[in-house]
Amino acid sequence: QVQLVESGGGLVQAGGSLRLSCAASGRTFSRSVMAWFRQAPGKEREFVAGISWTTSSMTYYAESVKGRFTISRDNAKNTASLQMNSLKPEDTAVYYCAVDTGRSFVSAGKRNYDYWGQGTQVTVSS
Repeated sequence: QVQLVESGGGLVQAGGSLRLSCAASGRTFSRSVMAWFRQAPGKEREFVAGISWTTSSMTYYAESVKGRFTISRDNAKNTASLQMNSLKPEDTAVYYCAVDTGRSFVSAGKRNYDYWGQGTQVTVSS
């Protein structure tokens, strides 16, 4: 049984930092794209960042988080992380870890992702 478990969410003041982690179990995702999405109340789930599984581990970010968020992965541990700096109130959302087993490149389309975590709440106060 495949499971993705996120952790690291919480309440932080604007300008602060949080680090989210995603631990995968049930299968190895060393050859899968890993990504983070988020969903704010009343809004669609949106792509935040993704990282490919190829040697170069290419990363891609939504424009709204470029320069502030950094995605990384550790294939040996079957984990992915999202370092979030300079947080803004508009970053408040439930953050989800997701895995795409069908592509070598990062897609922003949530329908391309096969596995999802249960989400972790990030709240940024002004």
